[in-house]
Amino acid sequence: MAVQVIGRSLMSSDQTEHQAKSVGAGGWVVSFLPGRTLTIEQATAAMQAAEAVATVGMLADLLALTTLETVGLAIQESPWLESSYGVCGRRSWRRGWLERQP
Repeated sequence: MAVQVIGRSLMSSDQTEHQAKSVGAGGWVVSFLPGRTLTIEQATAAMQAAEAVATVGMLADLLALTTLETVGLAIQESPWLESSYGVCGRRSWRRGWLERQP
């Protein structure tokens, strides 16, 4: 299910235990981002990110991996597709963000 706003002051989800709460003046705090005050759009994005992590966690369980292992392995560049990214190319995290692969 999607993120739900309850009474204009609480965001929750049935996919994660994290919550976002309104602190007034348009500010929101999110349970996994302590000390930060966010806009409603940022709080919604944070809650959606928490839902995405929960989904990855379920998939990781099927692979007998942790959520962090699954994300870490999935963000690696595939050695099988080195030259299939077209004219725009793809930035390489190994070489640095600003340097583009040939």
